[in-house]
Amino acid sequence: MQHVDKTNVRNELLVVTGMSGAGKSVALQALEDLGYFCVDNLPPILLQKFVDLMDQGNPSLSKVAIGIDLRGKDFFDNLRDELDYIQSEKKVIVDILFLEASDEKLISRYKETRRTHPLSEKGSLLSAIEQERELLSDVKGISNFVIDTTEMKPKVLIQNLVDTFEKDRSSSFQVRVLSFGFKHGMPIDADIVIDVRFLPNPYYVEELRPLTGLDDEVYQYVMKWKETVTFYKKFSDLLMFMLPGYKKEGKSLLTIAIGCTGGQHRSVALAKRIGEDIRDNFDYAVYTSHRDAHIESKHKI
Repeated sequence: MQHVDKTNVRNELLVVTGMSGAGKSVALQALEDLGYFCVDNLPPILLQKFVDLMDQGNPSLSKVAIGIDLRGKDFFDNLRDELDYIQSEKKVIVDILFLEASDEKLISRYKETRRTHPLSEKGSLLSAIEQERELLSDVKGISNFVIDTTEMKPKVLIQNLVDTFEKDRSSSFQVRVLSFGFKHGMPIDADIVIDVRFLPNPYYVEELRPLTGLDDEVYQYVMKWKETVTFYKKFSDLLMFMLPGYKKEGKSLLTIAIGCTGGQHRSVALAKRIGEDIRDNFDYAVYTSHRDAHIESKHKI
């Protein structure tokens, strides 16, 4: 067994954010059960001070999950700047979990609980949700993990979080495969970025347009072309050669980002296949996520 020098292992900070009513409270409770020290509704301006506390070596603060949302709207504009600064300092490993849900589902949840939306002081609930979605778009674009809870019951969300965050990430080699759309911005934390916009686009097939690369019809369409077959063999061979080298050199986390125009069809299908092939060939912890697939699709990820 490989010895892990704990003096070189950085603390972990997981920022939990997203749409109000999408399940942040459930997520924080689940993360607390997974051993995270959880803090809800921390103003972004205090993030750096909290990181300084983590850096003092308190064992209880080695894994921290912080909930940040628009309840602290007067400070929220600082969030992106604070996160960029913390990541540049490299004192902690920073991940961002963004919870999403459809407008219809959020409205339904608010009506059931009779809660007040943080932006609904003026105007309708729908307009408050739309305003919040716009305010959060920048943070969502840099999130490592995006989970759409529209069709999820709390127990399903909890299991999803357990599957993603339960492993001891300080002692294992993790591979994240992420699909994204270039029109929504590039992921800033990717180690390998592949542009598959040269492949035939299912968007131009009317019956495939509202689906995603997770639907079999789209997946088969993307994979059937000679260009895809040739590309995938070359890329897969390269990855299978590279991954053991990254692990050997001591890298604990590798993020592979596959991008197409909207992040809905081609990149999703290829990210799905790449994630499955890595799992089949190695014993690494592999996580596959689709950052933008739900944005333009009627299909919920």
